[in-house]
Amino acid sequence: MAKALEDQVFQQLEARPGSADDDIRLEPTQRRVRVMFGGVTIADSRNVMLMLEHRRLAVYYFPAKDVRLDLLVPTSYRSPHSGKGEASFYDVKVGEKVADTAAWRYLAPERTDLRDYVAFYWMKMDAWFEEDDEVFVHPRDPYHRVDVLNSSRHVKVIVGGEVVAETRRPRLLFETGLPTRYYVPKLDVRLDLLTPTNTVTRCPYKGKASYWSVNVNGKEFTDIVWAYPAPIPECPKIENLLCFFDEKVDAVYVDGELQPKPVTPWS
Repeated sequence: MAKALEDQVFQQLEARPGSADDDIRLEPTQRRVRVMFGGVTIADSRNVMLMLEHRRLAVYYFPAKDVRLDLLVPTSYRSPHSGKGEASFYDVKVGEKVADTAAWRYLAPERTDLRDYVAFYWMKMDAWFEEDDEVFVHPRDPYHRVDVLNSSRHVKVIVGGEVVAETRRPRLLFETGLPTRYYVPKLDVRLDLLTPTNTVTRCPYKGKASYWSVNVNGKEFTDIVWAYPAPIPECPKIENLLCFFDEKVDAVYVDGELQPKPVTPWS
């Protein structure tokens, strides 16, 4: 059974400024937001509310008047949510195409500002747009930052006992609630040890990433290197640089000091 996006808890995320464990905030956004499914605009609003919760991804809530309610089919599935009430789920149906339990609303919410709003399970829809830009994975949280800084730190990455990357010109990516990532120029990486894979992921803050495996002494370390060949315009400084999963390599040294392995969902 599909879980509402707001139920996907990410323990690595830090608390938003001024938030408590049980804090639920609805903030208006001035962006026009649209949802597409089956070639039809399911929701289109200039009055979307962004729900922000402690250690959870942000969720867009649309005024019901801006949603094609005629395309929502009620289901028997209900789900209780602390501080909000009982969510009623709906299938989204356009012609013969159906997304099961893809939308929800609170018909008798505990808090009145949730009344007459509808939310959608992000990955069950075909496409999302903020203004005229397509956005991916989940809404961007206004309290989530990504900063990329040029550095002269000495970064060395060891995989399978071999030094596979070493540089004194990395770019360090600092992202709210996540470990520092070290982006390395390709000229400072043992590209002969890397094999491209078909893996592709998306990040709403950076763009679409491609992956490589590292092959050392007959052993393959799958998908532990990634790059953004064409990052979104807001994050251009990591373009075509390579980054390693610190969680999965033997060791990462920065200025000669062994870095502790971060504990994240990718560990």
